[in-house]
Amino acid sequence: MSSPRTTVDPRSLRRAYAASLSGTALEYYDFAAYSVAAATVFGDLFFPSGDDLVGTMAAFSTYAVGYLARPLGGFVFGRLGDVIGRKKVLVHTLLLAGIATFLIGLLPTHAAIGGLAAVLLVVLRLAQGVAVGGEWGGAVLLSSEYGDPRRRGFWASAAQIGPPAGTLLANGVLALLSGMLSEDAFLSWGWRVAFLLSAVLVAFGLWIRLRLEETPVFRQIAERGERPSAPVSEVVGRERRALFAGILVRVCPDVVYSLFTVFMLTYITKELDMSRSQGSTAVMIGSALQLVLMPAFGALSDRVNRRRLYLYGTIAAAVWPFVFFPMIGGRSFLLLVVGTVVALAIHAMLYGPQAALITEQFSPRLRYTGSSLAYTLAGVIGGAPAPLVCAALLVWFDSWWILGVYVVLAAILTGIGIWLARDPVVEPEEATVVEAVTT
Repeated sequence: MSSPRTTVDPRSLRRAYAASLSGTALEYYDFAAYSVAAATVFGDLFFPSGDDLVGTMAAFSTYAVGYLARPLGGFVFGRLGDVIGRKKVLVHTLLLAGIATFLIGLLPTHAAIGGLAAVLLVVLRLAQGVAVGGEWGGAVLLSSEYGDPRRRGFWASAAQIGPPAGTLLANGVLALLSGMLSEDAFLSWGWRVAFLLSAVLVAFGLWIRLRLEETPVFRQIAERGERPSAPVSEVVGRERRALFAGILVRVCPDVVYSLFTVFMLTYITKELDMSRSQGSTAVMIGSALQLVLMPAFGALSDRVNRRRLYLYGTIAAAVWPFVFFPMIGGRSFLLLVVGTVVALAIHAMLYGPQAALITEQFSPRLRYTGSSLAYTLAGVIGGAPAPLVCAALLVWFDSWWILGVYVVLAAILTGIGIWLARDPVVEPEEATVVEAVTT
């Protein structure tokens, strides 16, 4: 018996795309604001010590907490997304991320309340991580399950545009504040403005999401009575290969992103005596280009083999550090910008198609859970330790080349994930959406 056709009007499709993009943009604005602050001001304000590098590494430890908390969010919200629906879960993840970020902007520093300041910062960072862990899988499905699955690479890329958009906003706000204010004023209160502004983004994201209906694919699953009762157990028991593939394909992009948007800021200020604003400007330019490249590479992956395109991007990512660090050794701002832009373009080549590549590994009734677990567990291996590992390697070896070796190892893991992954399949629940969208 064939499934009834599900009508999707263009307005709902555009709204789903905007809801997916805006939510991930907010949550990555939160993460990017924290990343920049961890690399530049949190070491002094929350983890004071006589050694600048030690303070920075302590700040990066709380950065890692955000990644380590993601699997909890993926487990809790991913399961709920497959049981009660994508939309309901995404409203809660958006609120959780926004409230945690707003409270960071109000947080007293070590000078005011001592060690308790660091503890509260870690708790709020953990809340950010839980929210992002539950957000990504649902945001991807929100846009991709409204669209033609034969164009899944493009529609799913909406959630992928969020990170560069959020990074661009966060770096722009912090760069503007640090440029307008004196060093003392920025350290005293200026950095807080970037975190308090998240309230505006939360309001906008909620306005879009509350007006959106549940995705057509989930509505069909619910109408058939096929919602899973134990989605985590089913994913682990029945779709284990998909889970391993989804985890591994994320490792290299996570490491590359952390290296070139987070640790790079520390490297140029501590090792090259370049300014914080120069690094932030380079990241902003690269992130602005990613706004175009993410959907472009997502769309390209619909026309060519998605796994092959991803492999080419992984190889490029493994090679680029060995070009980038010698390029910037002369302290040229122009070469720093060029090197960062190329690095983030390579990241876009991976990150644009990534959402489609991961979600299509799982059956539709388990996609929120499977995608969320893959996304969040990959962060524990890749993104969470990356800034700390880079800092430690630089201390131990006192040379940039070891950072390139680290990226190569991450690329090998991602290559294994590409080999394990399957090519796209249009599932029965999606075929009816194809008819509705294309007629």
